[in-house]
Amino acid sequence: MSRVFRGAVTVAGLIVLWQVIVLVSGAPPYLLPGPIETFTALVTRSGLIAGHALVTLSEILGGLVLGTLLGAGSAVVIAMFRPARRWLLPILVTSQAIPVFAIAPLLVLWLGYGMASKIGMATLIIYFPVASSFLDGLRRTETRWIDLAHTMTGGPRARPFAVLRHVRLPAALPAFASGLRVAAAVAPIGAVVGEWVGSGAGLGYLMLRANARVQTDLMFAALLALAALAVALYFLVDFALRKAIPWQPDTLPDLDP
Repeated sequence: MSRVFRGAVTVAGLIVLWQVIVLVSGAPPYLLPGPIETFTALVTRSGLIAGHALVTLSEILGGLVLGTLLGAGSAVVIAMFRPARRWLLPILVTSQAIPVFAIAPLLVLWLGYGMASKIGMATLIIYFPVASSFLDGLRRTETRWIDLAHTMTGGPRARPFAVLRHVRLPAALPAFASGLRVAAAVAPIGAVVGEWVGSGAGLGYLMLRANARVQTDLMFAALLALAALAVALYFLVDFALRKAIPWQPDTLPDLDP
């Protein structure tokens, strides 16, 4: 059974379950619109939704790029330079100790109501999974490989960056890929939360505006567009990582004896 077919069956099952909940609960459309009302709003307001979706997508991609670069760079610096660990590791932990949702109003205050504050919010959410996963991969490189590389390059102090480039980075790429997949899944959270706090465009802003006007069908349509955007981004990142790291196992090993 192909992955596309399984996905289609899952989506169809969720839509049927949604319709059953609407019929059983008897909720009025302004509280819980059914799939027909939601898809009708999605089609009739497609231009409006697409415009706001493009804004949200730009914020997500900007945060994904910045968060990945900052996270990967921090992991390399922490792994390579011992003094940097004393300074950067507390920052890495603190980035998750403080709820990023509480920082959103400050980012809007500092960076304004435009796209910059939403990209900053997405960057904060993406930074930790990328940095922690990549750092774990760099730390867990096979000692035998590193010893062999040191032997071939004349000792551990001879060419540390050559060992990093040819041994440690390739060995850590599967862990980096895992962190990047998590980052792609949570990236929309930062952008939408930033839009909820303060913005003039984006799917989060559209949902708030529709909610204030009791346009629940439009709010659900925007939510569906956001979900589709997030799923498409995840599978696009996953596909790119599979092609970039062909040596990473694609399936889990069978646990049966």
